[in-house]
Amino acid sequence: MPAKVYAYPESIDVANAVGKYIIEHQNQAIAANGSFKIALSGGSLGKVLKKALIDNKEVASSVKWEQWDVYFSDERLVPLNHADSNFGLFNELVLNHLPSEVGKPRLNVIDESLLTGKDGQLDENVDISKDIQIAKDYASKLPTDGKFDVILLGCGPDGHTCSLFAGHKLLQERSELIAYINDSPKLPPRRITFTFPVLENATSIAFVAEGAGKAITLKEIFNDKKSQLPSKLVNEIDTGVQVNWFVDNAAVEGVDYLTAKY
Repeated sequence: MPAKVYAYPESIDVANAVGKYIIEHQNQAIAANGSFKIALSGGSLGKVLKKALIDNKEVASSVKWEQWDVYFSDERLVPLNHADSNFGLFNELVLNHLPSEVGKPRLNVIDESLLTGKDGQLDENVDISKDIQIAKDYASKLPTDGKFDVILLGCGPDGHTCSLFAGHKLLQERSELIAYINDSPKLPPRRITFTFPVLENATSIAFVAEGAGKAITLKEIFNDKKSQLPSKLVNEIDTGVQVNWFVDNAAVEGVDYLTAKY
């Protein structure tokens, strides 16, 4: 089914719409299965989630944190408190702001005890076998049916999402649900990432993209039929997953695609 694009004039409007989207899917998932399985990415999404889940008091009061199972769609192979950690960003911007009386989500993070090397760099101190073990360990933590209720994604200026990059062999990975990468064109090079089979099995996927710097990329994603950008390939998933985009007007300036409000 075609991707849906929800566009707003201001960043706060984008965040509020994302919050509404999350709560709707949370409630549906809990009603059906008793828990809400959500995967998050890093980058600017952390700030959006703070606005959506902490600062928006109406949304914040509706979040059933104790019934959340939180995963990360990709993670840098750095300590969890490192500046490059996607978990670390979510912890700093969202979890640290939860009131003490609020229940806490179940967090699924990489096994820090297996980390080698420093700062996610690839050097002589890195044990590749341990990196691969980290990926396998994270795969073992995925939902038993491999299905996420919501996967929240970013879209880089180069069109990458998760740690799936244009032209990279991992775009073709089908046997591993969590893949290890040590040649990421974006630093740091060592990471683990969801692969397409995980994305294809989700109930709903939502991209969040803001700023004029994304307009050229989104124009290619939505208007260039020949584009092979990873985010474009997510749009083309035909397994029944609904793909949504929450954007500000600047990000879709010049994009020929019908937009709406969530």
